[in-house]
Amino acid sequence: MKGVILAGGLGTRLDPLTRVTNKHLLPVYDRPMIHYPLRQLVGAGIERILIVTGGPHAGHFLRLLGNGHEFGLRHLDYTYQDGEGGIAEALGLAEHFAEGDSICVILGDNLFQRPITPEVERFQRQGKGARILLKEVDDPERFGVAEVDGDRVLGIEEKPLRPKSRLAVTGCYFYDARVFDIIRTLEPSRRGELEITDVNNRYISQGEMTYGVVEGWWTDAGTVASLYRATRLIAGNGAP
Repeated sequence: MKGVILAGGLGTRLDPLTRVTNKHLLPVYDRPMIHYPLRQLVGAGIERILIVTGGPHAGHFLRLLGNGHEFGLRHLDYTYQDGEGGIAEALGLAEHFAEGDSICVILGDNLFQRPITPEVERFQRQGKGARILLKEVDDPERFGVAEVDGDRVLGIEEKPLRPKSRLAVTGCYFYDARVFDIIRTLEPSRRGELEITDVNNRYISQGEMTYGVVEGWWTDAGTVASLYRATRLIAGNGAP
């Protein structure tokens, strides 16, 4: 399995902080935000990792991370996303890197209190299809929301006005190599982007999506409020 961290975008919700660097390089307590997903993947035993970034500050990642030696990696891969075509478009840039292997994808602004290692191992045993991680939240209308029945995922609705559950889809996904074939068939949404929810719903329609429920806290750090919350959580509880 290989790892992909999606760390593009302009981070406009964090302006003016993001006028000087990429959102994913802003500090969360005592280290840059990008360190957290990178440490999650390395801690799960994933040794080949690609960072997908973009925007005017992409070179800052190379200055900070280099070849990943600080994390025990022999090499760290990078690729560049032109514009803001959505999460699925950014993931599509990883096809050459994946080389037919399964992948674990983490959004660069998502932080998890506990290691994702058990979920990596579960997907490796699963062998094909896809897997998502869910977390019960108080404000599901802000997220993609999953409807489940037992161990089956029935569907995912993006930012619904009337959520069918309180299970938010977190920014950690597992896919087999067919994900790139799916991405090639997608049409842009009303936002003009290729949506990761459409990728996930395609796997669901084929009966090849499983899920796990996150233990411990989970948060993104893509707004001023959530960046502050992430810092407080790290300061009080730590993270891998």
